[in-house]
Amino acid sequence: MKVPRTPLHDWLGRKIGLAPGQELGLEALAEYQLIKLREVMAYARERSPFYRDRLAGLSAGFPGRLQNMAQVPFTTSDEIRKHHLAMLCISQDQVARVVTLRTSGTTAQPKREYLSDSDLELTLDFFRHGMSTMVEPGACVLILLPGSTPDSVGDLLARALARMQVRGVVHGPLGDPKAAVDKALACGADCLVGIPVQVLAMAEHPEAHRLGGAIKSVLLTTDYVPKAIKARIRKAWDCEVFEHYGMTETGLGGGVDCRAHAGYHLRGADLYYEVVEPESGAQLAPGEEGELVVTTLTRQAMPLIRYRTGDWGRMLAEGGCPCGGFTPRLDRVPGRLANRIELTAGHWLPMWLLDEALFAVPGVMDYRARLRFNGGNRLEVAAQTFVGNEVSFKKAMENAMSSIPLLGERLAAGDISLGPITTTAKPWTSDGTSKRTF
Repeated sequence: MKVPRTPLHDWLGRKIGLAPGQELGLEALAEYQLIKLREVMAYARERSPFYRDRLAGLSAGFPGRLQNMAQVPFTTSDEIRKHHLAMLCISQDQVARVVTLRTSGTTAQPKREYLSDSDLELTLDFFRHGMSTMVEPGACVLILLPGSTPDSVGDLLARALARMQVRGVVHGPLGDPKAAVDKALACGADCLVGIPVQVLAMAEHPEAHRLGGAIKSVLLTTDYVPKAIKARIRKAWDCEVFEHYGMTETGLGGGVDCRAHAGYHLRGADLYYEVVEPESGAQLAPGEEGELVVTTLTRQAMPLIRYRTGDWGRMLAEGGCPCGGFTPRLDRVPGRLANRIELTAGHWLPMWLLDEALFAVPGVMDYRARLRFNGGNRLEVAAQTFVGNEVSFKKAMENAMSSIPLLGERLAAGDISLGPITTTAKPWTSDGTSKRTF
């Protein structure tokens, strides 16, 4: 069956100013992005004290080519924490929303992101067209994200859905899976939008069968999406599962996959992505993996130029998606570079490898892992599960971890051991929206 082309293709063509009937291609997009890069750098240098100093050595009209962006210094998370007010390009009374991002478990100064009304409008527009990939007018979407305050992500999504005659019902982050099932039934939801582990808890709750045949699509967002979680949700409801990649720094929206599920179609009119080698900062070609770096092209309040996201990924090689859309595409983002533990000297285990292994074990709803030294390196795991037979469950967990090549090798060499695996049926206390970390 032919996969329908992503609605973001034609939307992107209109955004970059193509005439009706003119087909979007990579050359037209690259020309548009080059113009926007010049504009945003001139804008930031004129209005932001931080970027006035940072970009002082660059000539007017820079960059001459997209590749010249390699000459521009990176912007980091620490710089946002320290200099967020100096990054502002508008007066504070023109700011529509301030987002405060705190790093879990640390006393570090929080990051603050500023958005204007026009910045929020760009996000609404992307949400509207991105969601049209999975829902049609007349549908109902249950939003399992924060939405009680104006311009929160759930509120923005509900408003964007209303523009396409879709009803968005804000439930908020999942606390009680059964209550979420009841709400989905009561509002007649066709689609769910939520955080991966939370939607998984809902999909595998004993009451989840009541939604069988009702849920047609699910969008997983806010945190990284293990393939194993995606597969379990798809199996539970026989529905199509989509993924969204974005962050507050990109204005919340970043990219979403289409029905071909072959990478995220990016907001190419608003965001310019690069992939760099983490240590040297050298630009990498499409298909090569490294750290994602983003420049906002149309952000008014607080543009970011060459912001190091800390995320690991790669741009897909040039060429159209199987859906027929020619938008820039990002391969699945498995997680953050820093979200890893050093098993032994020079041997690092990223959390996404542990995610894929452990979430493939039936009954694992969530887990926490830590490395302790107690006469030797010991990896300890606590799992949230409703499985009754603890012996067989823990054995399956051990087998799953041993199947990870890097971890299996260190276990076989005796460099590390598996500590006790503990279980609980009670969800951990959380605000529900923080990304999972070691």
